[in-house]
Amino acid sequence: MSPAYLSWSRPVRIAVTGSIATDHLMFFPGKFADQLMPDQLHRVSLSFLVDQLEVRRGGIGANICFGMAALGLRPSLVGAVGTDFDDYRSWLERHGVDTASVYVSELHHTARFLCTTDADQNQIASFYAGAMSEARLIELSPVAERLGGLDLVVISPNDPEAMLRHTDECRERGYAFVADPSQQLARMEGPEIRRLVDGAAMLFTNDYEKALTENKTGWSDNEVLSRVGVRITTLGPDGALVERKGHEPIRVAAVPEVQRADPTGVGDAFRSGFLSGMAWGVGLERCAQIGSLLATYVLETVGTQEYQIKPAEFHERFAAQFGEAAASEIDRIVESTEV
Repeated sequence: MSPAYLSWSRPVRIAVTGSIATDHLMFFPGKFADQLMPDQLHRVSLSFLVDQLEVRRGGIGANICFGMAALGLRPSLVGAVGTDFDDYRSWLERHGVDTASVYVSELHHTARFLCTTDADQNQIASFYAGAMSEARLIELSPVAERLGGLDLVVISPNDPEAMLRHTDECRERGYAFVADPSQQLARMEGPEIRRLVDGAAMLFTNDYEKALTENKTGWSDNEVLSRVGVRITTLGPDGALVERKGHEPIRVAAVPEVQRADPTGVGDAFRSGFLSGMAWGVGLERCAQIGSLLATYVLETVGTQEYQIKPAEFHERFAAQFGEAAASEIDRIVESTEV
């Protein structure tokens, strides 16, 4: 299958590989920048007294799946967890996520994400991999056999060895794949990143990660674009850019938030919306618009899986930002969706 563009005339079988974690979200009422002394950055030793602590379900793979399920799809989550996953599994299944291909470690706890957000929405975070380190043991072929095939495999941040193994297996078995290396770009070197990106049907990064990808791979902007089907770059409050070789770039604005609660998981939600649009067969601009609105839902909520999609409200907000004609085009898809 050519990675240039994807379309299907039947229900799409999508496996999302990636981290599954519990998020510990804390809020610092000041600004990190005020506590950093430029001449002492080589020996930083800081402790922030936080005002709030929220413990939520998270992990990039699980977040992407939750968002797609919230839009009425049934993605298959592929990742590694500990024996403490039972309640989380029940939550995901109840919200429409297929967890039958989640690997359970007998040695480690489910991963933990610890993140502190300041008054300017800057974040300092740590991630304990735990059971995620065993994701490299997972084969995709049994997932495909269980589902009757795989139309698309999303390679989102995970154990680096697992990401490379899943990407290589996709190439060997002919599964179209999405490259979403994001946070793991800082840890990986050029040859590894090239393995993750080359031949991807889609490549997701934010604008900083885009520059980091080019810097580490040694590929120019045009060289990266020539090696993937579609490149999607999220631009924070400036929306998103969608590029495809030989086509005019598509720019999509961010959807204004009613309130700003917490940015954790915003990028994951964008990917959920974009991938859902691809599964529905709408154009790339609509895919990015759906992603933009879903990202704003998360921005307005504490926790990455605490939002609800109500069709009437979804239509109203989509139409307000992108026009009634655009909203009407996707109404037939989301009209029966409610979590």
